[in-house]
Amino acid sequence: MRKKSLFLFLVIFILFLMGYVKKDVSATETNDLVKNAKSAILIELHTGDVLYQKNEHEKRAPASMTKILAITLVLEAIDKGQIKWDDIVTISEHAASYGGSQVWLETGEQMSVEDLFKCMVIVSANDATVALAELVAGSEELFVQQMNERVEALGLENTHFVDPTGLSDFDEGHYSSAYDMAMLAKDLLLRYEDITVKYSSIYEDYIREDTNEKFWLVNTNKLVFIKTTKKLSNNFYIYI
Repeated sequence: MRKKSLFLFLVIFILFLMGYVKKDVSATETNDLVKNAKSAILIELHTGDVLYQKNEHEKRAPASMTKILAITLVLEAIDKGQIKWDDIVTISEHAASYGGSQVWLETGEQMSVEDLFKCMVIVSANDATVALAELVAGSEELFVQQMNERVEALGLENTHFVDPTGLSDFDEGHYSSAYDMAMLAKDLLLRYEDITVKYSSIYEDYIREDTNEKFWLVNTNKLVFIKTTKKLSNNFYIYI
């Protein structure tokens, strides 16, 4: 039950994050949810069986969903012992100057891998994501190369990344599809479900907590702030 609930939650999260679903759609009106989605897919987590699909191979700008693969590669590096949660990272000028969603990292600032990971997962911070990418691969460019190599290894034909954050647009050659994103999410959850859910389900937290620069992290996925639970069927729940 937990895994089925989690996966449906992930699918709804993906659709909202990509802006494919109107935010005023009732959670129980599944027909409206499908109708208002430009691209959509529902798969069974463990088998990958496609249960519903709509324009699932159409290329679109994935925005911060790009971080699904970035998270996978960071967790893989931790799993292999290449980096550790308590490693201290010195922030580069490149990472600190990154635009978009950020936690305002400063050049030369030092922060643990765990805190940077929280920033990436909870608030989708681009600067933290790039700092971790540089740590794992040596540079943002080499990390992106690893991302595209993983995409190719997974046999995903409608995805190409030019950055690890999703800040780049479709016209810049940064794209994916609903199907490919579902496969990347499936790969992440099957390998690192517990640790991913541990951090992605945090609604609020802090970094620099014992300093004068204490920074409040609030999850960009508002579905994490559960107000009600509505039962859709005997097997699936959606949280709103």
